[in-house]
Parts: sequence; structure tokens; C-alpha cells
Amino acid sequence: MTSSNIAYQVLDQSWDHNKMELLEEFKVMLLNRQNRVLDVLNVAQGGFSEVMIDQKVMFSAALKACASGIILSHNHPSSELRPSEADIRLNRKMVEGGKLLGIEVHDHIILSAYGYYSFMDEGMM
Repeated sequence: MTSSNIAYQVLDQSWDHNKMELLEEFKVMLLNRQNRVLDVLNVAQGGFSEVMIDQKVMFSAALKACASGIILSHNHPSSELRPSEADIRLNRKMVEGGKLLGIEVHDHIILSAYGYYSFMDEGMM
């Protein structure tokens, strides 16, 4: 992964576009030391306006895969790309948790049917 646009393209392929505007889903991209994709995992599925994330599940999957880094991602069925306060809080918690475990959180990408928002590109990492 060398840019948010490439990460978005990989993530977009993993999404069921029939659900993109119906359900909020959270996925994590697992990366090796060379920032190559090991896997894209479905972490959680919620309703129209929220999805509950268990950080232990996400980091457990990253540790089992021996991932050196991760890219967080979720969609906004409303197509609003700006992060909510809850998104920002979760991002901070995940970055801090990753530091403790030696797993770098490279980016957090919000997808919609009309594009994406990158926390890294917006200086929020």
C-alpha cells in the first residue's frame, strides 16, 4: 500500500455494493512489513447508522496473521464521507492500541458509493 487511493481500490473490491447504502460494515486490511496486503477481514456489520467494533477481535486477527500494520475501513450508508465524533474517537483508540502491540495503524478509510475519505490524507493520523 503506497497511497490511500490504492487502499481504497482494494477495499472497494471487497465490499458488497448491494449493501453499501444499506448497512454499515467495518473491515480491516492486514499488511506485512513491506505493506503488502495479507488479507481484508470483515470485522463487524451493523445497521444503517452505526456498527459496534470489538477492538480485541481486530487486534487478535492482526496478531494471528503476524501483521505489521493495518488499515481500518468502514462505510457510511448515508454517503456522508466526513468522520463522526465516534469515528474520530475509535481511530484514536485504535492508533494507541496499535502502538502498544507494535502494529501500525496506517490509515482509516471511510467509503461510500461515491468515493472515500482518508484520515491519513486529512492529517488525522
